[in-house]
Amino acid sequence: MPHLVLRPADDADWSPIATLLQQCSLPLDGAREHLRAYLVAEVDGAIVGTAGLEVHGDAALLRSVAVAPAWRGLGIGRALVQAAIADARQRHVKNLHLLTTTASAYFSKVGFSNETRADVPSSLKASAEFQGACPSSAACMSRQLAD
Repeated sequence: MPHLVLRPADDADWSPIATLLQQCSLPLDGAREHLRAYLVAEVDGAIVGTAGLEVHGDAALLRSVAVAPAWRGLGIGRALVQAAIADARQRHVKNLHLLTTTASAYFSKVGFSNETRADVPSSLKASAEFQGACPSSAACMSRQLAD
């Protein structure tokens, strides 16, 4: 595999991130507002993956985990999720939540468990993802990060 670089996203990354999210059928609503808490995976200067955090106090939403189709199966998604979890810990997040329509099995493998939407902190329920960007049929999952 070519050399993979994981780094924080910056404003110049929005266009390729938005294109990637659209290719992966993931919502754009609310993403740009939290771009400073996104990571990108680059190969030879091209963004091939992303993962974002939407932090609200000691809870956060893991969102926009996406890898370009040609780069899937190489561990890029796992590297992004692990880096996002490490970033969440540095931001003193105790519980990480997510919504997914297609990747429940994957997120179970990396330590997330199913939860009901009622269990999600109200600060996260106000996010664009919970307010309709993700369908109500999306699985709701969480992972405790506190020691």
